[in-house]
Amino acid sequence: MTARRGNLLVSESTPTSGPQQPTKIDPTVAHSARVWNHWLGGKDNFAADRQVGDQILKVMPALVDSARADRAFLGRAVRHLTAEAGLRQFLDIGTGLPTASNTHEVAQSVAPECRVVYVDNDPIVLTHARALLVGTPEGATDYIEADIRDTTTVLDRARETLDFTEPVALMLLGVLNFIPDDAEAAAIIRRLLDAVPSGSHLAVAHPTAEVHAEAMHEAVRQWNAAGSAPMVLRSPTQISRWFDGLDLLEPGVVSCSQWRAEPDDFDAQEQVSQFCAVGRKP
Repeated sequence: MTARRGNLLVSESTPTSGPQQPTKIDPTVAHSARVWNHWLGGKDNFAADRQVGDQILKVMPALVDSARADRAFLGRAVRHLTAEAGLRQFLDIGTGLPTASNTHEVAQSVAPECRVVYVDNDPIVLTHARALLVGTPEGATDYIEADIRDTTTVLDRARETLDFTEPVALMLLGVLNFIPDDAEAAAIIRRLLDAVPSGSHLAVAHPTAEVHAEAMHEAVRQWNAAGSAPMVLRSPTQISRWFDGLDLLEPGVVSCSQWRAEPDDFDAQEQVSQFCAVGRKP
């Protein structure tokens, strides 16, 4: 089970379509945002999250490495998109609990004028949203409480901060695994890409069974039995289909630890179960 920052964009009742109402925080049911926070040593979690998280780590202890590698991928991808691709706008759907080096911090450290919109429907993230809204005076940050399935609301409200006539970076890290239906996940991506112009980029991170396959399947089984919303694993081939029609950046669909790794990054020689890719809309 690997969600980037514990970012769960579907409500705990996992409705199938339409605008979603935010759910209340239930401390008795493990939630991916809080479990992820626990794995990274955070304090924004409850006993149920720690219990389920520790149980899963007994089966798949390398998930902590996946969390670290995923976080490093976020930083490298945002730096590339800002410094090399020249983007100044980010729509980060799947905010999760704020930690160090959030999207706006990385982007605005390169270009202070960057504008970043975060989206999540997890109520515990909402309570921390103010930490995500402190950016540079030159730029802008905003937070939208919405479900990834409700792309109309996400896009309409994002337009209040972002200029959709200019390229936008769509960040979907660790969220599509909570959309079990392949067709629905693909449709969400297509609607988002259709709304942004040429030169926009799509960044995705998603758990797979390419590494530690048996343990990953067991970890997902345990999560689906105890967690707040079901999740799925997808293969690199399945992930690559989301980039059809885009210019897939090198090195393609790879382990998060190996996407343009730098010497001082998390051990790039070791693959983790979280795979990722970045593509450009031509």
